[in-house]
Amino acid sequence: MRPSGTAAPSLRFQFVPEFHYEPLSYLDASFLALESPTSHMHVAGVAIFEAGPLQAGDGGIDIGRVKAHILSKLQYIPRYRQRLEWVPYDRHPVWVDDDRFDFDYHVHHISLPRPGTDAQLKELAGRIVSTKLDRARPLWELWVVEGIEGDRFAIIAKIHHCMIDGLSGVDLTTILLNVVPTSEIEEAPGWEPRPAPTPTQLAVAEAAKTTRRFIDRIARLGQEITEPGEVAQVLRGRTSAALSSLRSGWLKPAARSPLNPDIGPNRRFDWVDIDLADAKRIKDALGGSVNDAVLSIAAGALRRFLVEHRGWDPTGHEFRVMNPVSTRSDDQRGKLGNQVAMWLIYLPIDDPDPVSRHRKITERTAELKRENHALGAATLVELSSGTPITLLSLANRVVGPRMRPFNMTVTNIPGPQFPMYLLEARMLANYPMVPLWAQHGVGFAIFSYDGRLHWGIQADYDTLPDSGLLAEAITESARELVSLAGA
Repeated sequence: MRPSGTAAPSLRFQFVPEFHYEPLSYLDASFLALESPTSHMHVAGVAIFEAGPLQAGDGGIDIGRVKAHILSKLQYIPRYRQRLEWVPYDRHPVWVDDDRFDFDYHVHHISLPRPGTDAQLKELAGRIVSTKLDRARPLWELWVVEGIEGDRFAIIAKIHHCMIDGLSGVDLTTILLNVVPTSEIEEAPGWEPRPAPTPTQLAVAEAAKTTRRFIDRIARLGQEITEPGEVAQVLRGRTSAALSSLRSGWLKPAARSPLNPDIGPNRRFDWVDIDLADAKRIKDALGGSVNDAVLSIAAGALRRFLVEHRGWDPTGHEFRVMNPVSTRSDDQRGKLGNQVAMWLIYLPIDDPDPVSRHRKITERTAELKRENHALGAATLVELSSGTPITLLSLANRVVGPRMRPFNMTVTNIPGPQFPMYLLEARMLANYPMVPLWAQHGVGFAIFSYDGRLHWGIQADYDTLPDSGLLAEAITESARELVSLAGA
């Protein structure tokens, strides 16, 4: 019995769901929508390490220690224990904990026939990335490869693009790697999967979230009305950037070249190294940025390869590349998911003069920065968030391979400029692979690490049987530009 004059206690009930899930962003979901039997949307890479510090008594790699180290780090990347589910009414994907997670399924241990060569490692990597990841499981695989000549081993990583972009990938590398050699392996805590929603629960929960977002937008509209001038200025800026991005070529098919046939599911992988100091010499002498120097090297290599090894005259042909630009802020470092926008850049492979090519590239990238194309591309992705796929994905599905707004991808990923270690083993190199879109016979991904630019060349198996010649053309293009920079 309560004393007279006292208020009844306030009873507040907080609803705690009996299940857990996380929706994919619309950009992340678009990479699932873009995947086809011939276009695999996983990113990959080959990291090469010194083998000596991790050798077991039988001369092989101590795979038990390597796997224990990887397992101990999964506590920091929970996405690696999650699989896809789908909202029943709109088929939007969500992440749920995988209650049948099997670590050994995702981490493989194999050996090349000793002494394994780089050529054999490249062939193995091409075969591994030629198959799609199983969507019924967490979307990643690691292959620990021993038996490589020169007392080395490698880790081939394969992760779906919907989980990771290049810059967040660097953050994940810092989880597995250390700046100093260490023999310490963290204790792997126990893990209990959270219950996944039933299809009905998922449908109801997502419908409620949609309603909540609508109410929040109305509330924000009232706040925005109080500051109409500032809001109008922001909207004008974003609209101008979005229109400028669209006009850059996203709605116009790129011209066809020998590197743009109908591709199959199988891949080749090759690589080449360039001194980062050479790229800096190019940009210091000829202007622009390191990314501009990378694009200039790519332009010279592509021109040389197409003219000398395909007999194709690029005169009068517009060759466009997609160059991803990070929109990830400092407080988003370490978070999984994609925070990228895409620049479309005309690569002047029709110009025989290397200096003139470089000048055109620097002028174009300066224009893209001035017109804020990264913001424009990001705005277009946000505007497409009312549908389950992005604007580009929708265009791809409506008009198919005819809608190919660029000829290839060239992505430059900044990495640490000091040695990194997997336990006691120093990482010697890391060659990334970029997914191939429809009718893209080749793609370049470049990772800067410890004073080197590591170029990964992923190609359609039938389009580029002579991938080594393209790797040589990259080396020759860099030498030519360095020579001109020193003149």
